[in-house]
Amino acid sequence: MADSTTISCVKHIETYVDSSSSRSPSQQDASLDALAKLLLNDIITLELLVREMEMYLTTTDNIIRARGILLLAELLTRCSSKRVEDKTVHSLIGFFADRLVSLISYVVFAYNYIYTQVNIPCSVADWRALRGALVGCLALMRRKTDIGAISSSDANAVAQSFMQNLQVQSLGQHDRKLCFEILECLMDSYPDTVMSMEDEFVYVICEAIDGEKDPQCLLLTFRLVERLAQLYPESSSSLASYAEDLFNILGSYFPIHFTHPKGEDDAKREELSRALMLAFASTPLFEPFAIPLLLEKLSSSLPSAKIESLKYLTYCMDKYHGNVIQEQHKPLWSSLKDIVLTSAPSSLTAGSIYEDNKVADEALVLVQKLIQQDNDSVSFLKLILNDADVNMTLKNLSNYNNYDDITVTDKQRLNAVSRILHVSAAASVASCNAIFQSVFSELVNGLQSTMQVKDYTPSGLKFVYLYVCVDLLTACSTLVKPTDKTYLDKETWCTLLHSFCPLLTSSFVKTMKESTLDIYTHTSVRGLQILASFPTNFSPVPKSTFEEILVEFTSVITLKFNNASIWRFVLNALVEIGSLIKISDDSEKMSSFDVIVVEKMLPLLSSDDLSMPFSLKVVAVSKIGMTNLKYMRKIVQELNTAISTNLQKYWLDGNSNSAEHAMLLLECYVDEVLPCDTYILLRQKLLETTMNGMKRAMASCSEDSQSTILDKAFSILSSSTSFQVDESMQPAEYSCREEWIISLFDSVIIALRPKTQVKNTEEILQIITRALSNAHIPSAHALGSLFNKIPNDSLEEAMDITFNKYIVRFANGDGDNEIGVSNLRLSNVNDGLITSDAIVVGLAWVGKGLLMRGHEKVKDVIKFFLNFLISNRSTSNGSVSSSEDCDDLMRAVADSFSIIMSDSEACLNRNLHATVKPLYKQRLFNMVMPILLAAIVKSDSPIPYKSMMHRALAHVISNTPLSAILGEAKKLIPLMVDGLTILSEDVQNRDIVYNLLLVLSGILTDKNGEDLLCLVRETAIQCLTAMSELPYASVYRFRPEVLQTLSRALDDPKRSVRQEAVRCRQAW
Repeated sequence: MADSTTISCVKHIETYVDSSSSRSPSQQDASLDALAKLLLNDIITLELLVREMEMYLTTTDNIIRARGILLLAELLTRCSSKRVEDKTVHSLIGFFADRLVSLISYVVFAYNYIYTQVNIPCSVADWRALRGALVGCLALMRRKTDIGAISSSDANAVAQSFMQNLQVQSLGQHDRKLCFEILECLMDSYPDTVMSMEDEFVYVICEAIDGEKDPQCLLLTFRLVERLAQLYPESSSSLASYAEDLFNILGSYFPIHFTHPKGEDDAKREELSRALMLAFASTPLFEPFAIPLLLEKLSSSLPSAKIESLKYLTYCMDKYHGNVIQEQHKPLWSSLKDIVLTSAPSSLTAGSIYEDNKVADEALVLVQKLIQQDNDSVSFLKLILNDADVNMTLKNLSNYNNYDDITVTDKQRLNAVSRILHVSAAASVASCNAIFQSVFSELVNGLQSTMQVKDYTPSGLKFVYLYVCVDLLTACSTLVKPTDKTYLDKETWCTLLHSFCPLLTSSFVKTMKESTLDIYTHTSVRGLQILASFPTNFSPVPKSTFEEILVEFTSVITLKFNNASIWRFVLNALVEIGSLIKISDDSEKMSSFDVIVVEKMLPLLSSDDLSMPFSLKVVAVSKIGMTNLKYMRKIVQELNTAISTNLQKYWLDGNSNSAEHAMLLLECYVDEVLPCDTYILLRQKLLETTMNGMKRAMASCSEDSQSTILDKAFSILSSSTSFQVDESMQPAEYSCREEWIISLFDSVIIALRPKTQVKNTEEILQIITRALSNAHIPSAHALGSLFNKIPNDSLEEAMDITFNKYIVRFANGDGDNEIGVSNLRLSNVNDGLITSDAIVVGLAWVGKGLLMRGHEKVKDVIKFFLNFLISNRSTSNGSVSSSEDCDDLMRAVADSFSIIMSDSEACLNRNLHATVKPLYKQRLFNMVMPILLAAIVKSDSPIPYKSMMHRALAHVISNTPLSAILGEAKKLIPLMVDGLTILSEDVQNRDIVYNLLLVLSGILTDKNGEDLLCLVRETAIQCLTAMSELPYASVYRFRPEVLQTLSRALDDPKRSVRQEAVRCRQAW
């Protein structure tokens, strides 16, 4: 090492190992960073550093020696990616492994010394250096093979030292955490070494994790057990002999519960619970101990303990052996049945889940999991079907004559049994077959007997049969996916359903039509919807029945609209059926749906029948249209016709009802059709057309009329909470309707005349800037137009409001008057305030407005953009979170010069009363060009960053009049050629390259550019002369073409060109 480096290195070492109060932790961290930098940059080697540290590693001062060892360990951690010789790694791991000793081990050795006079080993006396030894071992064990890693024998030495000398639970929290990480690293990276230790290593794991209480360490301990179970096979005697001990340690933590919870503990508890669950399920060897414990916790008075137990049981079912689990089926079923029976709600709603009872929900999930796991022998399902409580409940169904006769207790029990049957039938095809064969026939027969009673009335229908039938239909429908192309329709449940389909359909239809109770009607509609939802290629429902259901539903929509609840329920059922048909791409059913439903709905919009409210007609048609693009197209055409017809009736006949109908139709268009993803292009085109119409209309108004319209528009926006700006200045999130409103408001601002009086300037700037935060481009146009037209006495105030109060506040919360590069920080932007691209676009349009009116403040905006491009500080001040973000941001800044220099039809033109001073483009060219030219020439930035400066330069050059370019042509041509070379590498720059080529051709073909053309020809021939020195084999094949070209250059009108051609010809 050079003397200066040695002195610096020793100084940093001394600073770190000095434990006195004169050295602050920040100074010691700085010294550590400096030493790591020296190692990473190859200024010093690790071997030389260890040599310099020898005094601190071997001193008799225990504290300094411990600090020295920790310094070496930390440096190894910092330089984990640096290549180190294998022999050096071997020496270092031996050094650290020898010092893996805890204080309690030292005490044991000292005790033995007193009575046996056996000397205490030097390494044992080094117990104060344990932290450094742990950090060093971990750093070396984590190294990859290609950069120098420890060997299996080294790993074995670490493991042996760990097992012999460390009492993990006697250490502090951080040291225990390091110990667990070392054990985990041994199992992950050196499994063969661990396997060779067998019982000894498993015992060490048990001893290390027993009694752990720290949450961070517990996460590691649970992972250790899981990894241990993965490492040792189930047949391993080592793991089997310690399985009960390991599980007893794990079981003591279940359920995870914080004694003094804090707000952030919920996330920790979930993470710990998940890790403990994975450990529980890591090996079937835990099953004899886990299942009894979890069943015991099901009787806990704490709902959270029950939920955790059920979750653990559900997860463990997949991991433990099925034949072992069968032994636990009876106690499992007994516990699960009790939970569901006592937790079920008393309301009967077909297909519902227990949203307010997570315990019952988890219990039902476990029931379904047990049935799916036991699908072959169906032993668990047999327990359910043979259960006395279940059978008693089903037998008592005939005792309830109507819904009101069912007591609350019976409703709860009926709901529980129905849900158990539902999840059982939905578990698998085999279970569904068994349920239908055992239960469904009796249910349908009971329903039929009720319908055949002589004095039958809808209110006398035995609701319980209807309810359980529909719940089972819901279950079997989940077994058939809409996208399935083939299915085994010979299954028992399908055959039974097909035979009972006519009876079920007639019962449901009759109940839907005649019942006066909503619960009867809703349940019947649900049943009909399920029957109509099976795909055609597998359907127990014939086509005629499907069409009958559609006809009945359509008749309810068009005729029975007085009952709003039933009407909406039926409409939702039709929408669901139409959506499933679309998903399954069922052409046969789609055709029937089109003819029966869609074709019947469309005429409602133009019908003169006043019995059905027009608002319901609009709702029905729009909802049906949303199910399929094909239907939506038809409905859009009908909407257009209906809107035109109603507007015509209002204008010609003065019909007020027609005006109301037109408003409803237009609201439907805006709220339903335009937000639809399918109509994004239509919505955008319609919005652009409407905005253009608003701009033209506004531009034709006088100043007084414009002021009145602006005040009215502002009052509309200020009255809505969606456009109000609070102190938090959160970015805008507008609905489709609100986007239209703010866009039309922007159009009003864009078309203002310069002399129009603008009131409420600050509030208007707030609204526009907030909309700009969501990258709303029309708001950027409005902002630029406002700065272009407001009077000079108001401009300074507007600048202060926009930049200091909003733009800069959005960017980083500063109130600095000067716009700086540091104000554009993505770290703050990503916190949810505003996108950097939006800031750039907004500033670009403001700069354009200021430039066109000739205001001096434009220099601040241009300075901001140039500083950002030239300084590249966006990558060094923490402002950009990734290189991709940096590229996008710099591209946006470079493209801002295109916004500023190019002409716009959307705003800031003479048709929209923009203030335009002559030669504003030339002024910007003269302002920007010298700075960009000097920056590009001096730049040593990487090509991607340099290309952005060329991109900005290209935008300025291509939008500046040619007459202004010609005067600087000699300076520009070399940079333009360089820019063409760089920009042509990216296909996204093709338009910029094309514009740059047009300017270059204009320069070269101009009469005043003849001297330049001569210079170009001379330079080209000089390049050819230089290329003749290249290897003969590479250039010889081009010789004929070069000589032919030079023969024409010998007749060039310029003497200097002819002279260069002669020299080149001789060289070739």
